[in-house]
Amino acid sequence: MDIRQYINSAIQKLGAEVPFVELEVPRIARHGDLSTPVAMVLAKRLKKAPRVIAEELVSILSVEAPFESVEVAGPGFINFTFKRRFLYAELQDLLKNPSRYLQKDLGHGQRVQVEFVSANPTGPLHLGHGRGAALGAALANLLARAGYDVEREFYINDAGRQVRLLGESIFSRYKEILGVTYPFPEEGYRGDYIGDLAADLVREVGERFKNSDFDDAGEYFIRFGVERMLREMEADLRGFGVVFDRWQSEKALYDEGLVKKCLEELRGKGNLYEEGGALWFRATEFGDDKDRVVIKRDGSHTYFASDIAYHRYKIQRGFDELINIWGADHHGYVPRIKAVIRALGYPEDSLGVLLVQIVTLLRDGRPVQMSKRSGEFITLREVTEEVGADTTKFIFLTRSHDSHLEFDIEVAKKESSENPVYYVQYAYARINSIFRKAEEEGIETGNAGDLNYLAEEAEISLVKKILFYPLMFEGAVRTREPHRITFYLQELAGLFHPYYNTHRVLGVEPAALTLARLSLCDAVKTVLKEGLSILGVAVPERM
Repeated sequence: MDIRQYINSAIQKLGAEVPFVELEVPRIARHGDLSTPVAMVLAKRLKKAPRVIAEELVSILSVEAPFESVEVAGPGFINFTFKRRFLYAELQDLLKNPSRYLQKDLGHGQRVQVEFVSANPTGPLHLGHGRGAALGAALANLLARAGYDVEREFYINDAGRQVRLLGESIFSRYKEILGVTYPFPEEGYRGDYIGDLAADLVREVGERFKNSDFDDAGEYFIRFGVERMLREMEADLRGFGVVFDRWQSEKALYDEGLVKKCLEELRGKGNLYEEGGALWFRATEFGDDKDRVVIKRDGSHTYFASDIAYHRYKIQRGFDELINIWGADHHGYVPRIKAVIRALGYPEDSLGVLLVQIVTLLRDGRPVQMSKRSGEFITLREVTEEVGADTTKFIFLTRSHDSHLEFDIEVAKKESSENPVYYVQYAYARINSIFRKAEEEGIETGNAGDLNYLAEEAEISLVKKILFYPLMFEGAVRTREPHRITFYLQELAGLFHPYYNTHRVLGVEPAALTLARLSLCDAVKTVLKEGLSILGVAVPERM
């Protein structure tokens, strides 16, 4: 249903054009099926009042086939109401070729990298990581559906102070198990998992490092800790239904000389300078609020140095767009990296950053206490084991990534309309039960029949909602907001359940009405499956 072609044609008849026609579903049903503010966009170009332009467009569009009515509203909005025969024809097209109807090639093969989670390999994944994982995986799926060539990457922060603290924390617990006193690092990691790792090391190497100093044994303990934590992270993410195409090591950037080469390039451009014994990046010349240190006075590199090299390396790998998904605490880091992109001579819009707000975990409305395993926070594994990966992912995606989210475990476990994922999945399962019963009664379900029998107001509302999926899909892709799909699926399920409760599908007369209603159910099922698959949520045949 490409309504934009009709609108663009009318705009051209006025001697103008726009790069994109915005469409939206009016909040109030009597205002029509779709609305566009395009007349306001054209006002400056055509040097006319928006309402005058809207009236001129309406006079052209009113004679077009799909529309029952086209009206001007307010200062210049144009509202459209579709003819029913047009809606039925569109529904028929969807049923004949669902993928062609529901998916639109917006990316045309452009290469996009989505880098997400990228947690320090120093402890278990927590809920914030889980929300970032759900967002990143859903966004990658969404873009892939829209014709982009997508790569999913996890950046491993395996160089620097944090991993050293991990190794030293394990070393201290290892010594403790062997009866040797060794001071625990003041900022070390105190969760029970550190003791578990140390115990595993004792079983693996015995007393090999009992009399060693950390300066001698540290590299072994750091490598052991990082490898084990990464293995656990990968297992947790796989259990969460999130798989990466590539795991990129920060340490490898140093080992392969990429950091050194990148800094030399910036130095050659005059973008680095020395002051106070340190090496600085001229970030203020590229939009940041202050210059940034890349090499400290003691000769050690800052995290920023490797981040510069990492983003240069990503772009050099041939991506047209980079999308970083970070925690909200990285807000101040965004202009710093944007400055790097500009300094390296790449288009500013080649990098987009989505900041994920925190998750508050509740049980019956009360905050949940800290985890014993992590020592600081509730782990992603603990929640998914109690609630399930599908429910956890769906709830993470019920709000925009930049909004704070409250996650109530008890609500998430309910089999009722309070639980959003259950409500959506149950709609899918209900439709499957209808088709199983139809098959038992010998009804041929492959025949769409005469869709004109779908005359009830609830049926027309469902038809319109189904047909507006491509519009929602395009909006989600353009804004990089997969939570729009979650909203849509809840609204679709919210229309279907009351319809199911008040309208019989099987055993109604005439028989053609049954076939038409089966087709409507099939379309709802198809759209639910498409949307849930993008979110990475299962579509259960029975519940």
